[in-house]
Amino acid sequence: MKRPMDIAYEYIKERIMNGAFLPSQKLNESELSNQIGVSRNTVKKALFKLEQECLVDMEENKGATVKSFTVKEVVNYFEIRELLESLIIRSAVKQITDDRLNELEDILNKMESYLNSGNFEDYSKMNKRFHEIIYEASDNQQAVDMVNMIKVQLLRYHLRTILIPGRKENSLKEHKSIYLALKNRNADEAEKAIRTHISNIRKTIEENFSFLI
Repeated sequence: MKRPMDIAYEYIKERIMNGAFLPSQKLNESELSNQIGVSRNTVKKALFKLEQECLVDMEENKGATVKSFTVKEVVNYFEIRELLESLIIRSAVKQITDDRLNELEDILNKMESYLNSGNFEDYSKMNKRFHEIIYEASDNQQAVDMVNMIKVQLLRYHLRTILIPGRKENSLKEHKSIYLALKNRNADEAEKAIRTHISNIRKTIEENFSFLI
């Protein structure tokens, strides 16, 4: 059974991630307490945990608001992620198994099917799993941990990029390039492919920031 604090934490975090709670929106502890069915003190503990993840800002005597990033901050995070992903994939190239490569190929087929049917929710789930397999094949756990921390903070922006015209088709092509480089055990091509992928996400967000927030 989940603890009340975990329930409150997941409730608030999910709504930040899916955009129900908007950047800079004030989070009223009393309202959240009633909505979730937990005490105000429990809500406060959940908000402090979210503050540690840079998803919420807490100010004394003012309460909590949803963390808001400037476009420059988002761009900076993606530039950092691009460097970290390069380290991860170069490590993964050496160690990824044939079974994992087969799984990546299967995921790509599902991604293409979901894209063609307009099922963006399942496309995003497969996208997430695609990258997780690469992370699992890497022995640079510190880089993986840092990337996952960055992805949590930027997920609310990233998820909506699929709605930008042309982005979904390019996303699939980029994932295919990453897969082929891994299959060929070519570290240089794999790094080039992942850098292109992350860079294109960054550019899409930078050019469409007002739509994505």
